[in-house]
Amino acid sequence: MLRRHLLAAAGAAALPLPAFAQGAPIRITIATGVDPSFAPYYVAREGGFFQRNGLDVTVNTGPSGSAMIAFLVGNQINSAYGAEQAGVSAHLVDPNVVAVAEGTALLRWISVVGRNVASMDDLKGKRVGVARGTGSETFWLSVVSRLNLNPADYTIVNVEAPEMVAALERGNIDAFAVWEPWPTRAQRAIQGTRILLSNEQIQIVRNFVYMNRGWAEQNQEATQRLMRSLIQAQEFCDSNQAEAAAQVARFLRQDRAFVQELMGKVAYRMNLTSDSVANIQLAIDQLRGMNRLSRDVTPQQVIWTGPLQQVAPDRVRI
Repeated sequence: MLRRHLLAAAGAAALPLPAFAQGAPIRITIATGVDPSFAPYYVAREGGFFQRNGLDVTVNTGPSGSAMIAFLVGNQINSAYGAEQAGVSAHLVDPNVVAVAEGTALLRWISVVGRNVASMDDLKGKRVGVARGTGSETFWLSVVSRLNLNPADYTIVNVEAPEMVAALERGNIDAFAVWEPWPTRAQRAIQGTRILLSNEQIQIVRNFVYMNRGWAEQNQEATQRLMRSLIQAQEFCDSNQAEAAAQVARFLRQDRAFVQELMGKVAYRMNLTSDSVANIQLAIDQLRGMNRLSRDVTPQQVIWTGPLQQVAPDRVRI
């Protein structure tokens, strides 16, 4: 079930913002998960960037960013923020669902976490929690491929990210593969829990900003204002890290120090590069390997450079 967050008033921002003529702001709805890797969405709202770019934005949150991408099908929402595989899957259902920017590079963010398991070798024959169709599954498949593991050695249990710590504590699973804050929370809450492997050793997973292309082409002014807001929020995350962390913590209602620690494990981008293309291609290949690719698709079809090219052409490097 979605948790709807109302637009909150924010103080003056440090970055220059264009002035718009008097009139009603453009209303849009965006959606993502609940973790600091999606900080540009939260900062754009809490820091006033949406408001000062003439937007009235409703931010919906769900169990993961990837889960929310599906709402772009049929334009139930206007933009979402999540991982590669979910974006490709949604594009296969509705070609209007496209990636318009690489939002976040998850540098030290996703881990395989085990309870009473000493190593990856000891994980054989055990149950691993994976959130299917998300960056969790993308990462686990990369682990299997990179370490040349036999998938038959593991029982995969489909678990939504927010439920993984509880499932591990109950003994429903022996390990899980997922993003922060759940690895850190598990280590702090459950005795005998440790990180067996992190994504630094395997793959830099990326979160993308997605839009419904049909809606974006019909609402070009709103699209440009959205992209401009997100770029300004990303720059603020880099130049004012402590204040950005405070805004994210306020939005998520989480501890500020904990949020700032987590934000140091990612890099906020708002660009499109060859790395962006490579990660979308990896997601396509993984879906093909699982027989979930209903038709042929290329990264060039999934990625739409138009919106970013219009507001910041120097950020498009593909």
